[in-house]
Amino acid sequence: MKNAATRDLYGYWDNLRAGRPAPERVDIDPAAIRRVLGDTFIVEIDKNHTFPFRLAGTHMCALLGQELRGASLLDRWAEQAVLEDVVLAVSADMTARVVSVKAGTLQGHELDLELLLLPLHHRGKANARILGCLTPNEAPYWIGLHPIVRFEITGIEKVLYGQTLPTKSARSTALPAGARRYGHLTLVDGGKAHA
Repeated sequence: MKNAATRDLYGYWDNLRAGRPAPERVDIDPAAIRRVLGDTFIVEIDKNHTFPFRLAGTHMCALLGQELRGASLLDRWAEQAVLEDVVLAVSADMTARVVSVKAGTLQGHELDLELLLLPLHHRGKANARILGCLTPNEAPYWIGLHPIVRFEITGIEKVLYGQTLPTKSARSTALPAGARRYGHLTLVDGGKAHA
């Protein structure tokens, strides 16, 4: 898991299940995951396997340029059958999956993202809901302006029960020579600011 939001949601879900295969849908407290709520979603495991969104955060809606409630999780995916199999596997074996994703817009923008899929029980029933998040590896200027129109799967990882997660992102936090941090900005000699 490369993204902090992915690790945060997984850690919350893992603590919430407290030794159970999966927590109940009613156990999810939006206030407890407010830092990642915009990237978070819940989909229903329906009989037609369209996986409609029951809830979707504002960041996800901005990425896709639409309100997602009722839309299918499978929309815009090049490998719909593969994603369907992954969602059903998460639901069947009650094991989390992390999917590496490459996304693109009609304007030619590309973005790497991470999709986390976690099983949820709903009213005591297993195989009913999936909690997840879709987080970009970076935040380019065009998010919210140019919607993502296609997703491609570049990798799938099963997260085994009890597997420990790294506490920091895999990306380096070292600053370039001559650079200084001011809040969320990096000032590099030469007068250019980078967010």
